[in-house]
Amino acid sequence: MSQKKTVWFEVGENETIDECLKRMEAAGYMVSGKKEEPLFQEIEGEIIPIRQMIRFKGTLIKE
Repeated sequence: MSQKKTVWFEVGENETIDECLKRMEAAGYMVSGKKEEPLFQEIEGEIIPIRQMIRFKGTLIKE
């Protein structure tokens, strides 16, 4: 089974960036891009930032 050439990896809510990068490497990918966006939630009519969503674009490592 062949792997996709590029895959987006999201840093989990209880995961560090380093853990995500190690997970990418174990899957055979290296970082080729990064995307960050805030996650908001409406509480009592007020929009509150909850956390920052971080995603890394992984490119398949050719061996």
